[in-house]
Amino acid sequence: MVKTLKNLSIIATISMIFVLIGGALVTKTDSGMGCGANWPFCEGELSSALIIELSHRLVSGIAGIVVLLLSLLSWKYIGHIREAKFLSFISIFFLILQGLIGAAAVLWSQSDFILALHFGISLISFAAVFLLTLLIFEIDQKFDANALVINKKWRRQIYGLTIYILIVVYTGALVRHVEASLACTGWPFCMNGNPLNFSNFQFGQWVQMGHRLAAGIAFIWTVYLAIGIKKQYSESRVIAGGFTLLIVLMIMQVLLGAMVIFSLGNLFFALLHALVITIYFGVLCYFILLSTRSVK
Repeated sequence: MVKTLKNLSIIATISMIFVLIGGALVTKTDSGMGCGANWPFCEGELSSALIIELSHRLVSGIAGIVVLLLSLLSWKYIGHIREAKFLSFISIFFLILQGLIGAAAVLWSQSDFILALHFGISLISFAAVFLLTLLIFEIDQKFDANALVINKKWRRQIYGLTIYILIVVYTGALVRHVEASLACTGWPFCMNGNPLNFSNFQFGQWVQMGHRLAAGIAFIWTVYLAIGIKKQYSESRVIAGGFTLLIVLMIMQVLLGAMVIFSLGNLFFALLHALVITIYFGVLCYFILLSTRSVK
């Protein structure tokens, strides 16, 4: 059964990544109505939009079955680990929730502000599945993380950054949903000629610059947290490796955001942008798990 759980957890984690990237692809290619106003069935003429939307639905359906099975088996066989039951519930709950939001978007018109919640909800479900996978593989024992006690100051920083990243993700999703990805012609400012002239900004430009500002704060916060906590826990391989990875991922995320602008919305860079923040959030949530274990 342990081997089965390991294999299933790997499949579930990979399938959730495909769900997230598929959702971003649907949004970027404006394929949300590729199957018409029908759900869960698909109707309409064969087109790239239909293929993308139908593929996303199929992948999401398969992921739902795999995650449900993983949640049930984890509840039964590793439920003695204190986080296992909670993560099992969160995994399937948020996956179902994002599916319902997706269905509602097809059957009934939804505002862009509601649709932007979709990616963040999927991200939470992915993080729960990812943490379940780490528990199943007993990664704590491998990295001696049980001996790590994160003090209250840094726990609060980790909690705060995690919540803030969800806000940044929401603003990024909103950029895509209001079609503001190329609302600004320059980077990091909006217009090359007069970057600080806000008087003529349109709605899309405000959304785009709001996301850039939020992302800039996330970058500074990540670096500050990583430097501070690594200094205090310099002998911990978990801290050193994990927060170095977070800095690298955040730098990649910022650069990819710039490349989306410079490449005029290249789909490859846009999807890679979604993938990197997914991995970043998963790693950050691992430190949430360690932080909760540090509370006595």
